[in-house]
Amino acid sequence: MSVRLATAADIPNLCAWNAAMAWETEHKLLDPECLRRGVAGVFAEPGRGLYLVAEVDGEPAGCLMLTHEWSDWRGGPFWWIQSVYVVASARRRGVFRELYRAAEQRAREAGAVGLRLYVETENTTAQATYAGLGMQRCHYAMYETEFGHPAAEP
Repeated sequence: MSVRLATAADIPNLCAWNAAMAWETEHKLLDPECLRRGVAGVFAEPGRGLYLVAEVDGEPAGCLMLTHEWSDWRGGPFWWIQSVYVVASARRRGVFRELYRAAEQRAREAGAVGLRLYVETENTTAQATYAGLGMQRCHYAMYETEFGHPAAEP
């Protein structure tokens, strides 16, 4: 198993995996064109984040995206783990653990103050996985207001 930085050649897999994750976790169908623009936007502007891809026996098996959030309380960035997906055939084989370790190493080397992620409240399997890696439940609940999809870029 290996973990590497994703490239633009990974966009089709990243889109498919994001769509699958949205369906599996929220029964939400994502607009394919909006999703493609969103994933490609990470590669177009690296400051938006980065994707890591895990491979098992040379085949892509999962991914996660890392984004940054400045913490004025800590004087440094938290790195957020987002868009986690592991293909069904590779689950329970340590793929996420390897992705997490690679993300943690990159974050530490970049001077991040910590890693964060959010998880569906009913996804107890994922919660147990995160706890098993040493992550702790924090004191915050998440709220949001959605404004819809931005206009397509020219």
